[in-house]
Amino acid sequence: MKKKVISALLSVAMVATLLVGCGSSNTAATTEAPAKETTEAPAAEAPSEETAEAPAETEAGGGLIGVAMPTKDLQRWNQDGSNMETQLKEAGYEVDLQYASNDIATQVSQIENMISNGCKLLVIASIDGDSLGTVLAQAKDAGIPVIAYDRLIMNSDAVTYYATFDNYMVGTKQGEYIRDTLDLDNAKGPFNIEIFTGDPGDNNARFFYGGAMDVLQPYIDEGKLVVKSGSVEFEKVATANWSTETAQSRMDAIIASYYADGTKLDAVLCSNDSTALGVENSLAAAYTGEWPIITGQDCDIANVKNMINGKQSMSIFKDTRTLATQVVQMVDAVMKGGEAPVNDTESYDNGTGIIPSYLCEPVFADINNYKELLIDSGYYKEADLQ
Repeated sequence: MKKKVISALLSVAMVATLLVGCGSSNTAATTEAPAKETTEAPAAEAPSEETAEAPAETEAGGGLIGVAMPTKDLQRWNQDGSNMETQLKEAGYEVDLQYASNDIATQVSQIENMISNGCKLLVIASIDGDSLGTVLAQAKDAGIPVIAYDRLIMNSDAVTYYATFDNYMVGTKQGEYIRDTLDLDNAKGPFNIEIFTGDPGDNNARFFYGGAMDVLQPYIDEGKLVVKSGSVEFEKVATANWSTETAQSRMDAIIASYYADGTKLDAVLCSNDSTALGVENSLAAAYTGEWPIITGQDCDIANVKNMINGKQSMSIFKDTRTLATQVVQMVDAVMKGGEAPVNDTESYDNGTGIIPSYLCEPVFADINNYKELLIDSGYYKEADLQ
């Protein structure tokens, strides 16, 4: 089933595998362009010389690293950028950290500036995985290695490595949570479910969706799960820019059309916390029935508060400190002329070939374990969630 769903959904042929992951110096300015949107982890074979060359002259623990993040308007990217900058500086690197306000042209310009300013390696969380081919060709010509961060950069042979969480597993855990909580293997049903996934330009969104639907689609096919809105295909349930407002608006329309008469909504599959928040806002305003199961991802503060208050069932916890640590290890290995540690050489084809990857393992947080995962680990302070 896994191969069937992924092959039907992904524009490139990928088979996701389940893998278990996971001095200071002067720093460049950390900036962000004016905001345009409303909201929002056994070594493998070395990459070929055609993909990227290690810098010819590097000192152990030295050099300027460019870190390009998509936006500050989602909490998780602030944490990713901050963790990356802190750990790179502790390893002795200078850091040029930039946020692009979810504007592709801005991100391209920022990367061009990183190249011209002498960055020795680029770590890039892309806004749109297909939008960076031209500027990354400049990086390749300059011999600058590129690590795609969390979002795979597509159709560019300049990408040297990829570091992320196991994105298929994220969706699988969300689907399994709904399956187990509704007891779909034993309960009679039917149960009503709606589906919200992420930005169609984010390659990860298709993995999240594919992993979840591999679990849930059999129950939809047999009629035990019913999607009253009829929106099941990825293109119909995608949410541009992972926007809370867009998800809320779509949920408003779904409630008005299918649940305003008292029809019970049993579950909402949301691929991340910003879409889940939009769904929750809509339910709070217009839905009068029993609160449904709602999934999420990132453990954003607002969503964890909703979890504590019974308005969100779970969220996938991807500890950005773990991913940042892994990326710093990859950066350090490349900057010293070696190969970055990876644990996957099969799953992620960006259209030019398989990109050697390191996949960290996600876990889910819910009301039963959030204190251990989020507070006891020091990720949040208890006061943050009050």
